[in-house]
Amino acid sequence: MNELIEPLDTISATVKIPGSKSIANRALITAALANGTTKIENFPLAEDCIIMLEALKKFGVNINLHNDTLKITGNPDFLRAPEEEIYTANAGTVMRFLTSFSTLANGMTILTGDKRMLERPIGALAEALNNLGADVNTADGFPPVKIRGKKFKGGHTIINTNFSSQFLSSILLSAPYAENSVNISVKNSIPSRPYVDMTLDVMNNFGVRVHSDSSSFYVDNKVFYKPIEYIIEGDYSSASYFILAAMITRGEIKLLNIKENSKQADAKILDIAKEMNCVVGKIENGIWVNAKNVKIKAMEIDANNFPDLVPTLAILALFADGKSKIYNVAHLRYKETDRLEAISNELRKLGVDVVEFPDGIIISPQKSYNGVEIETYNDHRLAMSFAIAGLRISGIRIKNPECVKKSFPEFWKEFKKLY
Repeated sequence: MNELIEPLDTISATVKIPGSKSIANRALITAALANGTTKIENFPLAEDCIIMLEALKKFGVNINLHNDTLKITGNPDFLRAPEEEIYTANAGTVMRFLTSFSTLANGMTILTGDKRMLERPIGALAEALNNLGADVNTADGFPPVKIRGKKFKGGHTIINTNFSSQFLSSILLSAPYAENSVNISVKNSIPSRPYVDMTLDVMNNFGVRVHSDSSSFYVDNKVFYKPIEYIIEGDYSSASYFILAAMITRGEIKLLNIKENSKQADAKILDIAKEMNCVVGKIENGIWVNAKNVKIKAMEIDANNFPDLVPTLAILALFADGKSKIYNVAHLRYKETDRLEAISNELRKLGVDVVEFPDGIIISPQKSYNGVEIETYNDHRLAMSFAIAGLRISGIRIKNPECVKKSFPEFWKEFKKLY
């Protein structure tokens, strides 16, 4: 199955953005560990969030979901290892966050996933947890992961986050329930640092303050999560595709369920839009982006802190006034696919001059592009970004369009509002 994208001269539309799956999966872990009932609103029905929700139920966590409101009752003293293996598909946050979470459950937990998940490294997380007294075993540094619970002693550990900052977030989220306080040192610069800050912010909202500086984190084992009422804010990764749509068609877009002043890494797209002469304003329950006078400039962008924007920026670069370079994103090679290679492959099919290097890409825009079928590699971000490209490039067809369900199940419904 593929989705044929019809080109448009310009857009003027209103779309609704889902809650952030990154925030939601962090909130699910903290709520599952809080002793009592937490109410979460604007919960996204993204596939990754549903996988996390169903997995937590198997640990004995009581969860009720009605529309986009979730009630979750946690009790950390009664967590039990699931009787069967937990299948995480290709959900990185689920595999990684549950690796630490499972150290708190009584019994043996086995976490596995699909073919791509079994290729994504997790050895550095296992090693860091074992240095804290845990009993975590991997298949030569890759899933499946076997965790024998009730052995999270605490203490000091050193972690390598080169592959993913989620390794650090994983330990932080479960650290308040270790037998002793936890002190984590990071031995490299942290990729996607705003996502670690997001973890700290969620923990703080649930009552646990982490003492941290640029490379060390201290979690007191005497302070625990409290059940609260919590609203998941709208997802800027999802919003970026529609901001891109406005920019490449010189149109305007109203984004509901999104706030202008967000700490999310991908809110960087607003800064980029403003730098290119777009007007951004607040509306009721959202923001408005007017790109009628946009000037899409060649970019040289260090995207280390906002790697999920790279597919969006790659499409934007097709319509820039010169050659663009996006760099310092080597960790994209360990996402749902090798995202740098996948983007480069599909851009070349369009007729783009692309230079791929270990941590980035250089994109030279052309006067015209080929209308081709886009291979998505089962990567939701490629599907959505290249769909937007189809608004300007005639003949674009998106293969496996349903892969958007990973983060934005309603994407195609909202996309059709552009017409």
